[in-house]
Amino acid sequence: MREILQIFIAIFLAELGDKTQLATIAFASKYGWFKAFVGAILGLAVVNLIGALIGEKIKDTLPVDVIHKLAGILFITFGVLMLLGKL
Repeated sequence: MREILQIFIAIFLAELGDKTQLATIAFASKYGWFKAFVGAILGLAVVNLIGALIGEKIKDTLPVDVIHKLAGILFITFGVLMLLGKL
């Protein structure tokens, strides 16, 4: 149960105030709050399910410390590309 709460908090904080939240607000104003809520929840759930399944496969083939280093390099790369206006 503790892990589920940690995952919930991490996703909640990551999504708070990003562009998808603004898109959800726009959809809610056009289609109603319930349809926008259900669509946003299902979309987020499917994307996270895909990520979890891929992560499960990767952990079986690579050591966790290698995955952490690769993730760090990937985030730094995206950050630099964004700062340079290439992304």
